[in-house]
Amino acid sequence: MRTPLARVRNLGSSHTGTGDFWRQRVTAVAMALLIIPVIVVVIMLLGRNQAGAAQILGSLPIAVILLLFIIASTWHMKIGMQVVIEDYVQNEKLKIASVMANNFFCFVVALASIYAILKLSSGV
Repeated sequence: MRTPLARVRNLGSSHTGTGDFWRQRVTAVAMALLIIPVIVVVIMLLGRNQAGAAQILGSLPIAVILLLFIIASTWHMKIGMQVVIEDYVQNEKLKIASVMANNFFCFVVALASIYAILKLSSGV
């Protein structure tokens, strides 16, 4: 016979939620600070041809701003979806597969976005 404490021991919280909580808040603040410069860059790109866009995106400060925004937003997206998956998917195998798919999707979105910015800034 096991006591009630023995039955629930090691079934509680894994104590990792606080780190995700703070990472999500930090990425949200980073995106909030970067959204105005990103909107300004997008407005500057309106009506430009590819050569004009390459000239604007080829600027180091603008490229850094866009890269930081892409990294912060995809990381924020990854953490948010992972929390939803962990909270609402009950089947353990499906949960693991969903978290892996989420990680892969966010990584691909980040790489594709960075590639597009680099491609546009090179003018090719």
